[in-house]
Amino acid sequence: MKVAVYCSAKDVIPEEYLSLGDQLGQWLGENGHTLVYGGATGGLMSRTSNAAKASGAYVIGVIPPRIVACGRKADNCDELYRVLNMAQRKQHMRDLADVIVCLPGSYGTLDEMMDATSSAIVGEHHKPTFVLNYKGFYDPLKQQIERMRSLHFIPEQEAYKPVFADTLEELYELINQLS
Repeated sequence: MKVAVYCSAKDVIPEEYLSLGDQLGQWLGENGHTLVYGGATGGLMSRTSNAAKASGAYVIGVIPPRIVACGRKADNCDELYRVLNMAQRKQHMRDLADVIVCLPGSYGTLDEMMDATSSAIVGEHHKPTFVLNYKGFYDPLKQQIERMRSLHFIPEQEAYKPVFADTLEELYELINQLS
């Protein structure tokens, strides 16, 4: 299965968050999955892709020229797609993937998560989006979603929505249920 992973590229985050990338990458490789990610270095991106590669996963990167120009192109990809911009990067990663996983991250990760969700809502894809809510990282987002639902901005019965997992084990189980 091809698993797109959206996550932080920052190195200065707590080690316990960085280790999530090690664990997820190792699990992807050990379970015969392909990693689809942003093709860049740093933070959870490096840790996930390096661990996946070391554990035998096939690694696909998708990268725009601005990130290459910053010297952040990863050298561990079996395939590397060069796209024109970040919007194409999101689209191409989504097109390649069977499932989308969001680890902790910042604006870019939230953008990718919301793009995957909104494009599914309008029927552009039917791929599940799983969000790792490690130690409540995304609890404020979950509260905002509930607020939007209570005010009827989001329907009570959603046809598509991201599914939150509190632990890596829960995340693995969600992915395994798709096989």
